[in-house]
This record gives sequence, C-alpha cells and structure tokens, in this order.
Amino acid sequence: MNQVQLGHSDLRVTPVCLGTMTFGEQVDEANAHAILDRSLALGVNFLDTAEMYAVPARAETCGATETIIGNWLAKHPGQRQKVVLATKVAGPSRGMPWIREGAGMTAADILASCEGSLRRLQTDVIDLYQIHWPERHVPAFGALYFDPAKDKSVTSIHEQLDALGQLVKAGKVRYIGLSNETPYGVHEFVRLAEQHGLPRVATVQNPYCLINRSYENALDESCHRLGVSLLAYSPLGFGLLTGKYDASGIEGPDAPKDGRIARYESVRKQRWGRLEALAAARRYNALAREHGLTPSQLALAFCYTKWQVASTIIGVTSVAQLEEDVAAYGTTLSPELLAAIDAIRWETRDPAI
Repeated sequence: MNQVQLGHSDLRVTPVCLGTMTFGEQVDEANAHAILDRSLALGVNFLDTAEMYAVPARAETCGATETIIGNWLAKHPGQRQKVVLATKVAGPSRGMPWIREGAGMTAADILASCEGSLRRLQTDVIDLYQIHWPERHVPAFGALYFDPAKDKSVTSIHEQLDALGQLVKAGKVRYIGLSNETPYGVHEFVRLAEQHGLPRVATVQNPYCLINRSYENALDESCHRLGVSLLAYSPLGFGLLTGKYDASGIEGPDAPKDGRIARYESVRKQRWGRLEALAAARRYNALAREHGLTPSQLALAFCYTKWQVASTIIGVTSVAQLEEDVAAYGTTLSPELLAAIDAIRWETRDPAI
C-alpha cells in the first residue's frame, strides 16, 4: 500500500486509516488491541481518534478510546515510531458538559485538551491535532442551513490558531487539521496562518461516501487549491452501504441489533437515519451486486479511488471487518460503473448530508 503526503506537511500515511471511535464502547480493550496489532500487520500506519471517544458520547466513556490506544502503545513501545497518530480536540459542548463547560472553545480549552490527550495516549507528541468541529455555528451533523442568528462564537479563528501554534512550538503537536468544516472555514484558517506566520492546516476530516458527497460541492476545490488533504470519514454511511439494512430497514423487529444505528438513538435522528438515505443506499448496494461486488467493496472502492481523498477512515468492530475493509483497497471501478453511480446521485443527491 503506497503512502500519501498530507497537505504541505511531511506526514506520509497509508490511504487507509484506522478509525477507533468504537474502542471502549462496542469494542473492549483486548479486541481493540487485536485490531491495532492486525492493522499494522496489514500495513496501515495511520490511526485516528478523539478526546470525546468512545461513541456514542457518554461521560463514562469520554477519553476511553485514547486510553485504550495509549495502553497499546505502552505495551509496544517500538510501534509509536511506526504510526502516524491523529486525535481531535472537541469543539463547543453540543450537550456534552463532561468535556467542557460553556458553549465556546477557548485557547485555554485547546491547550488543556491537548495535555489530556497526550496523557491518555501515553505519548510526547501528537502527529496530527484536529479541531473536531468548528467553534462557530455551521450546518453540520445533519443540519442543512447556515443560520447567522445561531452564531455565538466566542473564540476567533486567529485565537484558535495561536493556541495550536503554541502546541506546535512546544513540540507537543507536529501538524494541525480541521474536521466537519466548510469552504469558508478552511480558507480562513489558511489565510490567517499565512498572514500571521502560524501553523497551516494540513487536513480536513469530513464525511464522504456514496450517500453524502457534499464535499464535492465546493470544498473539494478549496482544498485542492489550498493544498489541504481530505480524510474521508463514514465511507460506509454508518453501515447503510454494507447492505445489512437492505431487507429489514434500520428499525423494527428484524433490524440488526448490533449495528451502530440501532445502538445510537441520536444517529437515527440525524443524517444516517433518514429514510431517503436508506433508499439511496439500497440503490447503490443493488448496483454493487449487479457488478459482482459486495456493497462494502463498492462503497470503499469509491472512496479509495477518488482523487479528492487522501486517506479513508474505516471504523471496525472486529479483525474480520478490518481485513475485509483493507482487502477492498485495490478494487477498481469501471467507467460504466462510475457513470451509474453518478446517475443515482443525480436523482437522490446527498440524502445523508
């Protein structure tokens, strides 16, 4: 598996990244360590986590994922140099007072959160430190429209960059990134960094999959021209693009009880739980089978082969899932199949936006 450069940084990562938000909730520590071991054996060198994980977010499990990864690194001290380690500072509370008080995300919050992540991860430096969601109000997590009346920002982008710059200068963070961002946000972070000599964002981590290609509505041009790499999350559309809900739907007596949508009530009220998202997913899944692929192979190959994507974040709950997802790398999609994908998108648009 070839490695790719992230933005203007010197970070080189595999085009498949292991997402870990299930560690500490769906996946216990022993199985998480087995997944981490196998991931490295398969050649994946990129790990992504966050201070608020595990998910669904609860006070009892906040920080659990980083702790599990930190314990794994402590057991295998030689592995730290082999992996690019990414984590995230949570944005404003969003109903999670156990992360921080108040509605904002101050410079002091960023510094304190980084110290907490370093401690839980049992490492001296974070390779890629990302803002999990914007401090200002943006349409994200299922919201469709920007509403100026809801903008209660208390910390400017310049102040956020300055705090991140302090961490880079102190050697605690190598590079910085964004997540769940907009074209405006990416442009403003880059503009202010260049204007004030502060760290330049290397990446943006946003949803990108067959049922949510909103990244292609302007943000892809922004990132391309600014040299910011996309880390695509939810390539399987929270399980909708695996085919497991095709017959049963996401609710009801026959729906899989072990899936994330079944476990996460809040998710069913957001983008992935929409009936339109499931209807579109069923069409893509049927298309995959018509072309001799599994739904997962089609969905992952779509992300793995798109020029917009630097690395695709896969979230797994078992070694078997990990092996299946990594094995899909290298799958090619014919021009005819790509045209059929675009034809479905033209009709369904981005129902899981």
